[in-house]
Amino acid sequence: MFTPIEGRSVLVTGASKGIGKGIARVFANAGAKVLIVSRTLSEAQATADEFNSAGGTASAFSADVNDLDAMTAAANEAASRHGGLDIVCPNAGIFPQATIEDMSPQEWDEVLGTNLRGTFISIKACLPHLKKSDCGRVIVTSSITGPVTGFPGWTHYGASKAGQLGFIRTACIELAKYGITVNAVMPGNIVTEGLEGLGEDYLATMANSIPLKKLGVVDDIGNAALFLATKEAGYITGQTIIVDGGQILPESLEALEEA
Repeated sequence: MFTPIEGRSVLVTGASKGIGKGIARVFANAGAKVLIVSRTLSEAQATADEFNSAGGTASAFSADVNDLDAMTAAANEAASRHGGLDIVCPNAGIFPQATIEDMSPQEWDEVLGTNLRGTFISIKACLPHLKKSDCGRVIVTSSITGPVTGFPGWTHYGASKAGQLGFIRTACIELAKYGITVNAVMPGNIVTEGLEGLGEDYLATMANSIPLKKLGVVDDIGNAALFLATKEAGYITGQTIIVDGGQILPESLEALEEA
């Protein structure tokens, strides 16, 4: 039995939809107080209203993870509304497809700016409050794409996600003196609005390449994040948890057929 996380203050970026919404919902269902951060306030508010209607405690805030002043305001607001800030989940990310031949430097910068720079900005903005917590946690949403696998059109995305893992391995050392742990969850193919846009054929093909024969759901990532936020996970830092149904393990489709 894990120590309840009820009453803890949580800030999740990119939390109005997709994996971020799943992470925020799991924390809200566990009794945490969650600040839903999104660039679009109306979407963040709709998510917060949904969670509150289900018995959770959530509120909305609009901020761009590329803007240190905006993220500092978000961190201050979470601390003000919740009486502190214990857990930060830098999740906001974008993944437009473009090959190296077709990609512009501006497109590259936009993805690295949101996914990698945004992780740094989010943590930096929240750090003054995390230092005051007796259970400070940073849980980054990375991906298997980049650190482990590749997919055409996502060189910028893969680079940003691999970069996040390089970041956490030094960040965890720097922040250890404050009792703050820094870890990452690496999702595989998770059913979200973005993934659904790739088409039914893609979804079916991907499910067949996964040993568990199904795609993940956003709550799978939320549950991994929840574990890393517990008191019992307090001696885990600088680590990653792959949540992919075993996707990265088979050498080929033939390996699955032989199983």
